[in-house]
Amino acid sequence: MTQDKTQNHVTFASAILLVFFVGLTFFVVSIVRADRGPDSAASSATFRTKCAMCHGPDGSGSAVGKSMNVPDLRSPAVQNLPDAQLAQIISDGKGGMPPFKSSLSADQVHSLVAYIHSLRGKQ
Repeated sequence: MTQDKTQNHVTFASAILLVFFVGLTFFVVSIVRADRGPDSAASSATFRTKCAMCHGPDGSGSAVGKSMNVPDLRSPAVQNLPDAQLAQIISDGKGGMPPFKSSLSADQVHSLVAYIHSLRGKQ
């Protein structure tokens, strides 16, 4: 009889531990998924100071940028570019766009790439 009680206690404790670890796993996964990666406030500030003069605050192009035919960063043509190509354009410049590799860190460039992708569908 005591062996049955002991086995029931072990089974119950195992079930409680299993539920605890499953709950802990879901908690950790939800935290990781909630982490949006690069600091969106910092990348937004970087975009405003380095990019918005030509690309406009929403990526559609400012008056200055439109006069220089800068692309709409929200367009499929830009949004479908590979991240590596966007990062290279930001770093090395393209056409009339100056290079930013000397004034932005690699992390800032990658944050800007993520920020540009966040502009998708904001037309």
